[in-house]
Amino acid sequence: MIEIVCPIVMLMLIVAFGASFVRVVIGPSLPDRVIALDMAATIVVAMILTHCVQTNSAYYIPAAISIALLSFVGTVALALYIRKGGAV
Repeated sequence: MIEIVCPIVMLMLIVAFGASFVRVVIGPSLPDRVIALDMAATIVVAMILTHCVQTNSAYYIPAAISIALLSFVGTVALALYIRKGGAV
């Protein structure tokens, strides 16, 4: 079952990443770009974890955790920057 589901999930994640990347590039404002960048990082984490399930390996899980934590900290930092009156 995993051999069938994982490629489908990976394809869906690639499409979602493409849509997120488009929003990062042409987002009308900085908050839109920040949210899209956070979503792209979340999708990358999901891709890494899907690969781990597909290959039955836990080798890349620390990388996924690191990306998720850095994404969270970056999103909070950018939100504070926007809140303090940064470029909008």
